[in-house]
Amino acid sequence: MDIAHAFSRTEMLIGTEGLERLEQSHVAVFGAGGVGSHCIEALARSGVGTLSLIDHDTVSLTNINRQSMAFFSTIGRRKTEVLKERIADIAPDCRVYTWETFVLPENVNALMEEIRERAGGPPDYIIDAIDTVAAKIALAQYGDRTKILLIASMGTGNKLHPELFQIGDLFSTSVCPLCRVMRRELKKRGVTSLKVLYSKEEPLTPSGLWQGDSQDDSRSDSLRNGQGDAQDAALSDAQSSVQGRRRSTPGSISFVPPVAGLLIAGEVIRTLAGV
Repeated sequence: MDIAHAFSRTEMLIGTEGLERLEQSHVAVFGAGGVGSHCIEALARSGVGTLSLIDHDTVSLTNINRQSMAFFSTIGRRKTEVLKERIADIAPDCRVYTWETFVLPENVNALMEEIRERAGGPPDYIIDAIDTVAAKIALAQYGDRTKILLIASMGTGNKLHPELFQIGDLFSTSVCPLCRVMRRELKKRGVTSLKVLYSKEEPLTPSGLWQGDSQDDSRSDSLRNGQGDAQDAALSDAQSSVQGRRRSTPGSISFVPPVAGLLIAGEVIRTLAGV
């Protein structure tokens, strides 16, 4: 073992063969927000050889409280661009391909084909860290159809207890309103299994919506007034996303989405390294 290289501490835990497996692995991460950005960075710091990053957004002021690439100096820049630069400084040999694309059900197949062509092959693992339910459903269907390993992040907003995150099958989950919607919609489409990260924490009711967001339903009015049930609100948001309607902006905090991202990275790394 070469004790001088950057991943030597990792090699002590997963072995030389495990590290070599990671170097030969290709992971596609959809979404570079609070969950995705920390997941991406953990994958790079563990020696994953190829990363495909898909996110259409730019860094904004309200990302600073939880996203790994969000600083005052990066506001306005593409998230994927900033992450690619960070990875180059962490793991210069990591091959990083980026797509500044909004993921939609109708473009998932084309995106995956582009990923295959640019990266020289399909991903070994797909990570869904996006928050649009219709796109999450499309990715789950793609994984089910192609048998490519996939893990999906469920809701991390409006929560304060990251120790309540769990990884399991979607159809064995409880409490999480997004899981409830996903179970119903995937069952309709014949998908009977999906690995997810979810929380058993009851969602909090946010004290108010961000000023830039608006909703046209009476449920959001009750939230503005500090009333209403947080579970019903979160469930309504997830249903709105399936139907293509705009959702309310959830509250977030520095230590919840990052933990979710690291837990997902751990699951993926252990699997790819054969631990």
